[in-house]
Amino acid sequence: MTVRPFRFGVQSSVAPTMTAWRDRARAAEDLGYSALYLTDHLDAQFGPLVAATVAAEATTTLHVGTLVLNNDLRNPVVLAKEIASLGLVAEGRVEVGLGAGWLRSDYEEAGVEYEHPRTRVDRLAESVQIMKDLWGTGESTFEGRYYSVHEARCEPRPPSSPRLIVGGGSKGILTVAALHADIVGINTSLASGEKGGDVTSAAALEHFDRCVSWVREAAGERFAGLEFQILTIAANVVPSRRAALRGATMLGFPGDEALDLPILLIGTEDELSERLHERRERWGFSNIVVPGESMDVFAPVVARLAGH
Repeated sequence: MTVRPFRFGVQSSVAPTMTAWRDRARAAEDLGYSALYLTDHLDAQFGPLVAATVAAEATTTLHVGTLVLNNDLRNPVVLAKEIASLGLVAEGRVEVGLGAGWLRSDYEEAGVEYEHPRTRVDRLAESVQIMKDLWGTGESTFEGRYYSVHEARCEPRPPSSPRLIVGGGSKGILTVAALHADIVGINTSLASGEKGGDVTSAAALEHFDRCVSWVREAAGERFAGLEFQILTIAANVVPSRRAALRGATMLGFPGDEALDLPILLIGTEDELSERLHERRERWGFSNIVVPGESMDVFAPVVARLAGH
């Protein structure tokens, strides 16, 4: 596995005003974060593509993108054009995460059938192929089980394709990531269809070992070129190990071993630096995403490790 320099992203999806959102994007850039990502749900958040465009206009080096767009809520030909336009606005600073959809309430609100995970993953695989063709050559003709596309075009488009993120915690979705993505996100289980449903039970270290092995098996020669991303549910610099343990327990992760879980980043600055190096060595995690509320408190670790 290639050892990549650390880079850090922020996941944040709403602010009191668009002025505050612009300020947040500029603050992330000034603090040394590499990217600002938006979720894609039908609760109280900005529309991700509009908000990503605003953030791109407000910054000069910050990458903008999504973690992740629900494929079942959008047509791939239409979405490819929207993302291509975002790429022109951001001048190539786009990292687009695409997912098979998992949150049951989004489907219920939109009146879309919540189908079996295998169906959703297979549909995503077709969608990704169509969009990659449109971004790469500007056109696509595709006949699959879920999509039938004839001489679709994507113009204008940026000189380079957006970096594609696909992630998950199952073999099916990680196989799609291994075959198509530039950045692979490793998650815990989302099978419950509920926020926080399976996180604690599926966060064992062995789960992440299995996920990386699935990617390695499916990627073949592509494996060496993949960047591995981990989305954390909590990131906090605290003064002592005792404070870190207390923080993990409050989140439902009791015990010393909880601090070793890659979805948690709670500890002193020195401890977090050591853990991040260990996780990069074991799983390849060099792309670290923290919650928006952690952006300021986690900034010393970003300053210490980004680019190293």
